[in-house]
Amino acid sequence: MKMVRSNAPSLKSRIADAAPERFFWDRAARFCVNHLARGTGFGGRLAELAGRSVAVATSSQLTTALALIELDSVARRVTILPPDTAADHFAALLACAEADAVVTDEGTPDHAAFDLPVRVVCAPAVVPAEQLSLPRAQTEWVLLTSGTSGVPKMAVHSLDSLIAPIGAGQRLDGAVVWGTFYDIRRYGGLQIFLRAILGGASLVLSCAGEPIADHLARLGRCGVTHLSGTPSHWRRALMSPEIGKISPRYVRLSGEIADQAILDSLRATFPEAGVGHAYASTEAGVAFEVNDGLAGFPASFLDHDRDGVELKLVDGALRIRSPRTAQRYLGAQNALRDGDGFVDTGDIVEERGDRYVFAGRRGGIINVGGLKIHPEEVEAVINRHPQVRMSLVRPKQNPVTGSIVIADVVLKADGARSGGEQQIKNDILELCRDVLPRHKVPATISIVPALDVAATGKLARRYG
Repeated sequence: MKMVRSNAPSLKSRIADAAPERFFWDRAARFCVNHLARGTGFGGRLAELAGRSVAVATSSQLTTALALIELDSVARRVTILPPDTAADHFAALLACAEADAVVTDEGTPDHAAFDLPVRVVCAPAVVPAEQLSLPRAQTEWVLLTSGTSGVPKMAVHSLDSLIAPIGAGQRLDGAVVWGTFYDIRRYGGLQIFLRAILGGASLVLSCAGEPIADHLARLGRCGVTHLSGTPSHWRRALMSPEIGKISPRYVRLSGEIADQAILDSLRATFPEAGVGHAYASTEAGVAFEVNDGLAGFPASFLDHDRDGVELKLVDGALRIRSPRTAQRYLGAQNALRDGDGFVDTGDIVEERGDRYVFAGRRGGIINVGGLKIHPEEVEAVINRHPQVRMSLVRPKQNPVTGSIVIADVVLKADGARSGGEQQIKNDILELCRDVLPRHKVPATISIVPALDVAATGKLARRYG
């Protein structure tokens, strides 16, 4: 494949070598971003990656961050492989990406699929290096989609499509420290990584397996001012006593439906902070942000083009057309856009007054005797209960109706002391009966200590 040349500024060229110094931290190390203006993490081997299709398969987000900054405008294609990518998918993914080089670090598993012409190890530190004059490439950024049990789809973005929602011309005040519960090797985390780079901010990275209390304490020590995660990330954080270690100026939610309960909880916990939620996906990019403290989005968003983003509904599902969407899928997968250039998100929305609210995923419907239920709709009601921190609604097989609805509920720290678990279960059921049609009311409520959250930060849902 021929390399497309570019004159656009690279990520590395956007890094100002000036005070104030800004840093990227993970659990074990940090590097000074400013030093990249005169150094490298590749130990003098960057030239070997010029014009190649490079897979980034590092174990550490810190080395991922270094690699992405240096590879932009050098490699013709960068494929970002999240750490939870199944080992038996590597060969197919690398073949689809036409990868002829891989960037790893000391902790990367030694998969046989990495038998590529060039393998470069990235160190989690910047060392001084002579600045190279390399051909400038218009790098393709390839991100893996989630939510599939097979080989993930591979969505192709440009740097322009990734940074379009950020407002690249607006630099922050130099005192901003971004933090994220996301992994930057997926779309949501990558957006925060780019916001930090383009805004002149520092960034505190998450670490797989790190207890939430330790992560919050580390965010506090680093002075985080802006913090992003899924609603499930935030619900887990609010359960930790270490939540008091942070005092962000801005909190951001995306990746899942932000119901009114989680928005209200964050407002109460951080009364001085701005609270916003964004709608985005790997394929569609960031469609919009909502900062009025309310769930859903204003109906007026559908009326006109907003910053180049157009929304429409087809059979209740949201579709998006904008310069922020991915260009295509790699390989022979289905078309990314419809005939009019819109991306079908598969997310169902319902009009309520002057707003649209998200009901759930088209593929996640529970069928009870022919009646369809979005589990997220029921969860939003359960989460209103003052003793509930989070919930998961799922189907259970039933010989009469095919399925019934059941709910697993995690209580707040003082929930069990506020009348006892059985009384809380009864109260939740009464709340559901008051709000929901009979077929949507859970048949049983189970109080559980925790709910599984996938590597993407979303609730791990099990259907069937």
